[in-house]
Amino acid sequence: MARRGAGETVVTPELVLRAYRAGLFPMAERRDADRLYWLDPDRRGIQPLDAFHIPRRLARTVLSGAFEVRCDTAFAAVLEGCAEPSEDRPETWINADIERLFGALHGMGHAHSVECWQGGRLVGGLYGVALGGAFFGESMFSRVRDASKVALVHLVVRLRLGGFALLDTQFVTEHLARFGAIEVPRLEYRRLLSEAVDLPAVFRAEISPAELRAELARMKAAR
Repeated sequence: MARRGAGETVVTPELVLRAYRAGLFPMAERRDADRLYWLDPDRRGIQPLDAFHIPRRLARTVLSGAFEVRCDTAFAAVLEGCAEPSEDRPETWINADIERLFGALHGMGHAHSVECWQGGRLVGGLYGVALGGAFFGESMFSRVRDASKVALVHLVVRLRLGGFALLDTQFVTEHLARFGAIEVPRLEYRRLLSEAVDLPAVFRAEISPAELRAELARMKAAR
């Protein structure tokens, strides 16, 4: 647990990066919470980048141009979207400290957003933290059908093209399981993490349509 109080140190972006490197991640209990907790689950969710399953209909949507996909152009707005209550998620774990920390990490070049736009409006997206060849997915949101799914596909494509080895999903939801996300024991996760964090990977904010088509074709061929 970490919180701001008398005699306590305010959690810094640098501390968050050290925590990720050690296998921990921060969360708050609710939107108005004044403290953060460090989580280190017995079983950790990951999405193997070489075993990402994309349904045919979704692949067609990704290639159709139904969404304009951008990266890192509206990070604060994506964070705000992820903090919005929804039918499936009436309460959020994103509090003021999370917004402060991840905003700072974005300014440092570690936190990234993948955004789906329609008609000039942000309709979905996700954000997370890159550290070496590991990407720690934090949260996603969708205001129209398929927006968060398209953002996830674009994230995976960019990580594969950029030389990443690990996509940490923290937990495995029914939604993520459809794409091939799995749980691994804590020790196995830490082994994968230690192999990934020092790799010279690059978050590819820009990719060409040809790169997108080629990477989707490789995913399909690997099934």
